[in-house]
Amino acid sequence: MNPSGAGAANTPRMHLPSLLVALAIMIGGTLYPPLMADAAGQADHGLAMLLFWAMSAGFIRGVGFVPRAAVWRWLFSGWSCATALVLAGLVKLTH
Repeated sequence: MNPSGAGAANTPRMHLPSLLVALAIMIGGTLYPPLMADAAGQADHGLAMLLFWAMSAGFIRGVGFVPRAAVWRWLFSGWSCATALVLAGLVKLTH
């Protein structure tokens, strides 16, 4: 039983897809840093920001943490992880 007396239905659980996305971005960026560079080899700050947002949201939601404040809950949700990842893909394809 939960020490706070709350039922198991109220406890957030790990979100494996978000966690896997975060781990993939972390490992990919570590092993292949040019992933976050443009065609000229310069750092692409917009792409890096989107990838770091997706990674942060993926880790936060992936381990089961759900922020209380609505703004933070939206910014670090599984959906925002997916949105940032799609936007990063579009940025990478257009450069």
